[in-house]
Amino acid sequence: MSRPDGRLRPHGRLRAGRSRWGERLIGALLFGCGAVSILTTVGIVVVLLTQSLGFFTEVSPLEFLAGTRWSPDPAPRSFGILPLLNGTLLVAGGAALVALPAGLATAIYLSEYASRRTKRIVKPALEILAGIPTVVYGYFAVVFVTPILRAVFPGAGVFSAASAAVVVGIMILPMVSSLSGDALSAVPRSLREAAYGLGATRLEVSTRVVVPAGLPGIAASFILAVSRAVAETMVVTLAAGATPRMTLDVLESVQTMTAYIVQASLGDAPSGTIEYRALFAVGLVLFFITLALNLVSRRMATRFRESPT
Repeated sequence: MSRPDGRLRPHGRLRAGRSRWGERLIGALLFGCGAVSILTTVGIVVVLLTQSLGFFTEVSPLEFLAGTRWSPDPAPRSFGILPLLNGTLLVAGGAALVALPAGLATAIYLSEYASRRTKRIVKPALEILAGIPTVVYGYFAVVFVTPILRAVFPGAGVFSAASAAVVVGIMILPMVSSLSGDALSAVPRSLREAAYGLGATRLEVSTRVVVPAGLPGIAASFILAVSRAVAETMVVTLAAGATPRMTLDVLESVQTMTAYIVQASLGDAPSGTIEYRALFAVGLVLFFITLALNLVSRRMATRFRESPT
């Protein structure tokens, strides 16, 4: 309310003042939430760096990054991370072979072929897969996938990289199909209609028009899913085993970086020892790998959003 001279009445000024204070309070709360996330990230990095520096005062960084033997036991002691890195990449690569083609095919089907009724059935099913706890996936690998692999390949061990890779691939499949589907759905309808007008079939439109147009978003979903596979813990801890070795045989037991972190965190390594600090050194390497993959994925997703439609 205002006076004839145009000035606000006192209660109008009071409401305006309260509104400004409310906006400031909301802004402060939002800033606090953002600051907590930033400070948490900074704290994680600081802890990893400080503990890792203590580790590298006793172990050469060259030995750590280029060594081919990982044995934190007192005698003989060796801290070459390549066996752990080999196991991590073996499982993540196998999971990518399972999830990326199947996830992209699912996204193409849901985007270009499926009816609305089918989408209403398939999408919730994929969301259920995404919501299953990872420890359940781990036991699924041990009691279901591993016996099948041993029946097909008699030389497979009780724990193997193949079992972990298959189940991790199933676990990240919903992420690939969902993000790739969003990228395909964002492709303008006019491109499809133009291709159909030139006499292209639905398969040709899907593979030669829609997929190339949504490629940046698809690539971002691939990299994000692979980073999720690299950082997976429970499945590889239960299914892949705890044998750090340099091998390309997916039927053998391996140990990933996350599995070693779980093993070292069970209390076997006393605080302050080199075995304890090795946990943080491995975590630092894993942090930089996942950070690099997420930065590449974010860059590709940004290019996808900025591409003209």
